[in-house]
Amino acid sequence: MNGLVIRRQEPTDAEAVAAYLGDAAVMAGTLQLPYPSIQAWRDRLARPNPLDYVLIAEIEGEVVGGGGLHMNDRPRRRHAAMLGIGVRSSHWGRGIGAALMHVLTDAADRWLGVQRIELTVFTDNARAIALYRRYGFVIEGTHRAYALRDGAYADVHAMARLHPNPPRLPVS
Repeated sequence: MNGLVIRRQEPTDAEAVAAYLGDAAVMAGTLQLPYPSIQAWRDRLARPNPLDYVLIAEIEGEVVGGGGLHMNDRPRRRHAAMLGIGVRSSHWGRGIGAALMHVLTDAADRWLGVQRIELTVFTDNARAIALYRRYGFVIEGTHRAYALRDGAYADVHAMARLHPNPPRLPVS
């Protein structure tokens, strides 16, 4: 996509992150709460978790989405990371989600040593499910009544992707 820049998230992005996650259509696909606090995002971004690899998508200086890999700190789960992405609804269908997925899966495969990427997605989010499938994710199960969304409990699919070509140690 012309003009799309993918970069690391910075503490100065707090207001923009709150804005795109506050988009009602985006929020409905996440576990975020309505009316995100800019100050809460400032505080959160001022102290980033070293186990998170979080990116921003921007067009002409406007933040239009973001996504991240959240590594696991538990010894027996260090090979796995959770993935989350979001794109402003005004920019859906423009390839931004695909660009984020490409960069995040590439980083997981070639730089971060991630062998398994996991996510949850609301079962009625066909657009996101199709995107995740294009990047090798499969549905592993469904969690019923997983989260409260707009006054009703909603189901999610648990999806995961295994590294397609895990690195091997050289033979000496």
